[in-house]
Amino acid sequence: MVDEAVALFWRVRYVADQIHTAGGRSETARGVLRGLVRYGARTVPQLAFARSVTRQHTQEVVNGLIADGLAARVANPAHRRSYLIEPTRRGIVVVAALDAEDVRTMAAVGVNLRSSRAELATAIRVLRELRDRFETGVWRERA
Repeated sequence: MVDEAVALFWRVRYVADQIHTAGGRSETARGVLRGLVRYGARTVPQLAFARSVTRQHTQEVVNGLIADGLAARVANPAHRRSYLIEPTRRGIVVVAALDAEDVRTMAAVGVNLRSSRAELATAIRVLRELRDRFETGVWRERA
């Protein structure tokens, strides 16, 4: 299963780069922006942690999103020096366009999928459970 998940990741990443090249945004920028739209305002350290990358790299990506008018800094009531980053209306529109293109691509790929809705739901659940376990650090615990 791990081999298939890794192989699928690389293929989907390649396809995403192909279909989203017109926007001129990196995979990381698209991912950060999508995360902001889906999960709401976050600090740069929270964004970095969610993507398993450095805070410094994430700050560079966020600076680019802000410069492009896709994200904005807002006051963080929980911390005076660590701003929250939120998507702008333009950023939300960009993510909607990315999502629409993804849906078109997946529909084209899924035309001949032999899996039932129930099987796809099970696959999604299993992948989500695995991701959640890796994100919580349970893999570090040795029996």
